[in-house]
Amino acid sequence: MHQPPDPLPRPLDHLAELAGVAGLGEHPALVLRGGSLNHNQLRQRVAMLAGWLAQAVPERGARVASWAAKGELTCLLPLAAARAGLVHVPINPLLKRAQAAHILADSGAHLLMGTPARLASIEAGDLPEGCAALDEAEALAAAETAGLELAPSQADPNELAAILYTSGSTGRPKGVMLSHANMWLGAVSVAHYLGLAEDDVTLAVLPLSFDYGQNQLLSTWYAGGSVVPLDFLFPKDVAKACAKHGVTTLAAVPPLWVQLTETEWPAEARAPLRRLTNSGGALTVDLVRSLRGMFPDARLFPMYGLTEAFRSTYLDPALVDTHPTSMGKAIPFAEILVVNDAGEVAADGEEGELVHCGPLVAQGYWQDPERTVERFKPAPAASQYGGMAVFSGDRVRRDADGLLYFAGRRDAMIKSAGNRISPQEIEEAALASGLAAEAVALGVAHPRLGQAVHLVVRGDEAAREELVKRLQRDLPNFMQPQMIHWRSAMPLNPNGKIDRTALQAELNKEFAE
Repeated sequence: MHQPPDPLPRPLDHLAELAGVAGLGEHPALVLRGGSLNHNQLRQRVAMLAGWLAQAVPERGARVASWAAKGELTCLLPLAAARAGLVHVPINPLLKRAQAAHILADSGAHLLMGTPARLASIEAGDLPEGCAALDEAEALAAAETAGLELAPSQADPNELAAILYTSGSTGRPKGVMLSHANMWLGAVSVAHYLGLAEDDVTLAVLPLSFDYGQNQLLSTWYAGGSVVPLDFLFPKDVAKACAKHGVTTLAAVPPLWVQLTETEWPAEARAPLRRLTNSGGALTVDLVRSLRGMFPDARLFPMYGLTEAFRSTYLDPALVDTHPTSMGKAIPFAEILVVNDAGEVAADGEEGELVHCGPLVAQGYWQDPERTVERFKPAPAASQYGGMAVFSGDRVRRDADGLLYFAGRRDAMIKSAGNRISPQEIEEAALASGLAAEAVALGVAHPRLGQAVHLVVRGDEAAREELVKRLQRDLPNFMQPQMIHWRSAMPLNPNGKIDRTALQAELNKEFAE
């Protein structure tokens, strides 16, 4: 795959201008429940929202957060905040008050815009000093009343544009700092290798707080296409939306693909689909075969990425049937090296760490230099780009044809239903309840979820029901333990610490398929 013709990054908000420049101003850009915006209207609404934001939060580089389901505000904010010289902090709408409060405090947000129910859950002390909270409808109304339209920015593409919070293997969520250039080039790259065009319709089912989800908007608008945001309750809702809107592009994570393959798809829902994309976990061979059988005319793009570098690899759809377990090769603007334990580029077939170099590499973790230096390091000498690289912690192998294959994870991250979950977050919630003396959260292989969350607790088992209620109150649904195991004592390693390896082996054996 050759490089895209537009390798120079621009300010992120210029994405709103492209379709108008290309003469596609009347073409649909954003299809909402209450109506749609064409590209001319998209430009106008971004300009208006940016004008109000610049007046409401005049400090350049200040953080503005959103905590809402998909709608006009959450779709426009990535561009409007960038145009106003602000940094957008999208909060996953599935998160609950405690997680949102941490993100607001850690980012030092100056403004929070959200749905009434989410704002009503906020307690005293959750908002940082000086942070205002505003209903999303009130924010849009205030922007319309102000009537201030801000012209396209002349921001340095290396300026910070967004902070996306992602769970680590330990500790609370950390904010990945993305520049205008990171996000612009990510949009260009994906639009290029997916072959997106102005007649494409993307169904945005993934959360817009994820880089994968947000790129649904940005890459489609770069190509001049149309985005249909969807928050769904049942998999059949996805099929219905595909039929209703003539969807050509559908992105999902493996657990959702499993559900979608178990759903009845009428011909009018399948026929328009041109491409299916997957990230957030590997597709199994059986799932690849199911998708290829259900959607024989759609090109399937298995992909691998990490928030710290957006997207790293994709597999050419022409190779999916013959190499269904491969991660593929580097996407445009990414350089992927496999580095062995000696710090050298690994030989073909030799296992090593996936290291991502190039302009898609993020700027580190927000206000966290310690964890930044653990993951972001000078690129290996073999890199053509140089500069800083992301050392993923994932172990891979490259074959003689240059195709990459996943070998395993180095960290303790739990990856369930496409979500990266920090064990420590679950453990802290259990300990904070006062019902557990010790707690260890682990991921156990699960046929539908990838991994299921299991929680091992030392405490009084009589408190089981109360602990379940407390976790349901304090943690989002995707972090809820599928099973809680009570112990009178925890196994210890020679250093006197809880032996996680022994617990993991015990659960793996007990729940082996």
